[in-house]
Amino acid sequence: MEFEREEDEEVVAPVSPSGLYLTSSFLSLTILGVLELEGPIIDYSKILSLLKDVFLPINPRFSSIMVERKKGVKKWKRVEVKFNDHIIVPVFPQGMSLDFYDEHLNQYLSKIAMDPLPQSQPLWQIHLIKYPTNNSHGNIIFKIHHALGDGYSIIGVLLSCLQRVDNPSLPLTFPSRQSNSNSGGSGGDRSINHVPRVILGFFNTMLDFGWSFLKSSVIEDDTSPIRSGGNTGVEFRPVTITTMSFSLDRIKQVKAKLGVTINDVISGAILFGIRKYMEEESYESRNAKSTALVLLNTRSLGGYQSVSEMIKPNAKMPWGNHFAFLHLPIPKLLNCPHENSSNPIDFVFNVHKMVKKKRNSAAVHLTGRLLEALRKLRGPEASAKYIHSTIKNSSMGISNLIGPVEQMAMANHPVQGLYFCVTGPPQSLTTSVISYMEKMWICLGMEKGFIDSYKLKACIQNAFDILFKSTA
Repeated sequence: MEFEREEDEEVVAPVSPSGLYLTSSFLSLTILGVLELEGPIIDYSKILSLLKDVFLPINPRFSSIMVERKKGVKKWKRVEVKFNDHIIVPVFPQGMSLDFYDEHLNQYLSKIAMDPLPQSQPLWQIHLIKYPTNNSHGNIIFKIHHALGDGYSIIGVLLSCLQRVDNPSLPLTFPSRQSNSNSGGSGGDRSINHVPRVILGFFNTMLDFGWSFLKSSVIEDDTSPIRSGGNTGVEFRPVTITTMSFSLDRIKQVKAKLGVTINDVISGAILFGIRKYMEEESYESRNAKSTALVLLNTRSLGGYQSVSEMIKPNAKMPWGNHFAFLHLPIPKLLNCPHENSSNPIDFVFNVHKMVKKKRNSAAVHLTGRLLEALRKLRGPEASAKYIHSTIKNSSMGISNLIGPVEQMAMANHPVQGLYFCVTGPPQSLTTSVISYMEKMWICLGMEKGFIDSYKLKACIQNAFDILFKSTA
C-alpha cells in the first residue's frame, strides 16, 4: 500500500475495493483475536512499548482513518494515534472465583463484539484482561476491523509482534500444508486425463457459479436451530462466544487413516456435531436445507510472509483482504449410508468429496469478477449488498487459519492459547479454527438466546470424540 501526499499536505492512500465493502452501510466485520496468557500481565509498559515501536509501524493503516475525498472517493488518512483511546484495561470485581471471571470474560467478549469501532480514530483496539480464568492467567484481546486486512494479514502481524519462547532470535514456523489425499496418477495419466478434467472443470464452474449466484440473491437456507432467519438485523443481536481445543496429533492420525486433509477432518466433525445439535433441538431439522459458507484465501500460498514483504508493490502474498466464499451444503443425516449412524466419518468423506469437486471449478474467481463489475457499474454499496445477501442466505460461516508450531510470547508474556472470531456477519452461527502449538482451537460465535451454546459445544466435542475412537 503506497501513501502519497496531496495538495493539502495530507498523507493518503486509496481504500481497496474490499475495504469499501467491509465498511459499507450493509456490512461491517471485525476480527477478535484472543491470546490466553500463561502468566499474569505484569509489565504494561513493555506491551505499550511493543505497540508503539513494533505494531504501529507495521502498516500505515494502523495509524490511519478512512476519509471521503473528491467525488465520494474514500482514502486512508494518516493521523496521530492516541494510545489511551486504543488500549483498554477493564476493571472487574476483585477476589472472585475463576468461574466468575470465566463468565465475566465471556460477557466482556460479547460486549466488545457488538460495540462498533469509532470511525474518528484508527480501526483497532487492544484489551488487556488482568484477571485469571480457568483457561489462563490473563488475556490480551486484539480487536481489528476487517477493512484493515484478513486473517492471513493478521497472522503476519503476529510474526512481527510476537517471539518464540524457546529462542526469540529464531522465527516462528508453521505446519506443512501437504495433504495425504491422492492427487492422481503418473505424469502420463495426468496428460491423458487432462482434456476430460478441463471439460469437467468447465461444467463444474458453470454449475457452481450459477448455484452461488442463486444462493446469494434468491435461495435462502431453511430456518433451523442454527439459523433464526426471517427477520433482518441478525448482525446487530448479542452474541455468545465459546471455545474448545483438540489434539492436533489425533486429528493428523485421522487424516492419515482416512486419506483426506486436515480441513476435511475438522469440517466434517464440526458439521456432524452441528447437524446432531439441530436434530436434538428439532427432529425435523436433521434434514433441513442448510449451507456452510467457507471462507477461502485466494492468495497463491506457499507459506506466511512478514508484513514488510506483504506490503511491497506486486507482492506474491499481498496485505489486505484476499478471500472468496465457497458454498458447502451441510450433509444431512439421511444422506449417511446408515440413517441412524452416529459416525462422523461419513461426514468427513462427504465434505472431502464436495470440496474436491469444487476445487475443479473457477466459480470463486467468477464471483470476484461479478463483485468488481457491480462496483464499477453501481458502486461499492451494490457489491457490499451482494456479499451481505450471500452471508445472510446461508446458515453459518467457517474460517480457518494456520498458527505457529512453537509457543510464542508478547512482550515476554508467554501465550498458552490462541483463538479468533469474526463478528458482525448476518448469521446466527460462525465457526473459526486455528492451529497453535499441538492443538486445534475452535471458536463458536452464536446468536445469544437463540442457540444453546453449552449443548452445541457438547455436540461438537462428542463428534470429535466419536471420530477419534472410530479411527483409533
